Amino acid sequence: MRRLLILSLCALILSLTTAAWASLDSFLSNLNIQASADLPGFKAGISAQFGVPLPQVDAVFAQVSAPADAFMTFQLGQMTNKPPQTVLRTYRANKGKGWGVIARELGIKPGSAEFHALKSGNLHYNGQPGGSDNDGPGRGRGKGRGHNR
Repeated sequence: MRRLLILSLCALILSLTTAAWASLDSFLSNLNIQASADLPGFKAGISAQFGVPLPQVDAVFAQVSAPADAFMTFQLGQMTNKPPQTVLRTYRANKGKGWGVIARELGIKPGSAEFHALKSGNLHYNGQPGGSDNDGPGRGRGKGRGHNR
């Protein structure tokens, strides 16, 4: 009986871990679909969002197997403050192991906010400079200190 309980708990934990990575897989799958609809626009969006010249985006695309992998190269580079070539070297060395392993190799610690964002697929592609849609707190909405004096 006790063995069955332990086995059930292990299966539950494994399924939760798999579900978390499924969110990232879903996000990346959607990116690939979006890119297939308009690859030049997708590349221009990555260029704008991450502030890199289009030729550099093209160079990364030439070295990865999917558009979403190019996005992740720039995303992880931004998260770790590393250039795309460093991320690409780590990508090539660990490609079959998944983005979690690549992130850890680049210095993103398991349990960190960045690692949780990766696991949950809480990443954003919007093709806008700075990578955000500017609707969060601290974006000049007039509700902070010094307003309405």
